[in-house]
Amino acid sequence: MAEVEIPNPDELHERAEDQFGRRVALVTAVIAVGLAISSLGGNNATKEMLISQQQLSDQWAFYQAKVIREHLYRAQRQRLEADIALLPASVPAEGRKQLEALLAKFGEEEKRYNTEKKDIEKEAKKLEAARDRNQTKDPYFDYAEALLQIAIVMSSISIISKSRPAFVVGLGLAGLGALLAFNGFTLLVTVPYMGGH
Repeated sequence: MAEVEIPNPDELHERAEDQFGRRVALVTAVIAVGLAISSLGGNNATKEMLISQQQLSDQWAFYQAKVIREHLYRAQRQRLEADIALLPASVPAEGRKQLEALLAKFGEEEKRYNTEKKDIEKEAKKLEAARDRNQTKDPYFDYAEALLQIAIVMSSISIISKSRPAFVVGLGLAGLGALLAFNGFTLLVTVPYMGGH
């Protein structure tokens, strides 16, 4: 009859704990990948928010320049209208035509700047929306990163202490962090007190 070797119970327990440690290490690596993705999302949201803000500042400065030009042409037009109204009848018709042509030119320029400023304002509103959207995304990524980092620490503690409850807590934190990161990318749900405004 062949000899059957009965495994030592301590060895079996050690192997099971070793297997637990390997599984936790693998899960921790997955959590670390999630952390990297969340960090990337947060960095991109911050970068896009800053770029939008810079472009927005430029747009509003451009808008203000158009408004100033519009007002200058309006003032020149109104002044010229008053001057033409006060012209004596003895002014030659050719001179009056030149002034009226200049008056029409001032009116056209005033309208052009008015139209251009409206287009610039529309673009500025789009940039405001992009800035606000990225500003809203950012806190979700911040909290997700914090939770994922804590989950990695809890997983490490569970390996060292061979504590399954510590690992379960780490998994819960990682799950919550992953949901927050996903929401940071999609903004499907608005969580109170987490908006960027």
